[in-house]
Amino acid sequence: MDSIAVYHGNISRETGEKLLLATGMDGSYLLRDSESVPGVYCLCVLFKGYVYTYRVSKTETGSWCAETAPGVHRRLFRKVHNLITAFQKPEQGIVTPLQHPVVNESKAKLPQGIK
Repeated sequence: MDSIAVYHGNISRETGEKLLLATGMDGSYLLRDSESVPGVYCLCVLFKGYVYTYRVSKTETGSWCAETAPGVHRRLFRKVHNLITAFQKPEQGIVTPLQHPVVNESKAKLPQGIK
């Protein structure tokens, strides 16, 4: 997960929401650790001034999946990067496509190859 630029680690829901609201752009997104479920991540997306949160987790077979809108077929991905790429397209079961990554600044400052 550490190689994903939008992964902010163990930040609170409140901190994640502040980072997204500061962008002011619909489709801004980041990934953070879930505060309530160990080993699960939260994909947080800004849309019309509200932050929507989708749980992202690894299945028993090692694939990645995200909780989306009810009735949307559950999709499995080999890598988190593939999941994020898929959700950049419209009509994927989330409120709006992922458009504006909120990069973890501490990772952005690392020299190339260390990320």
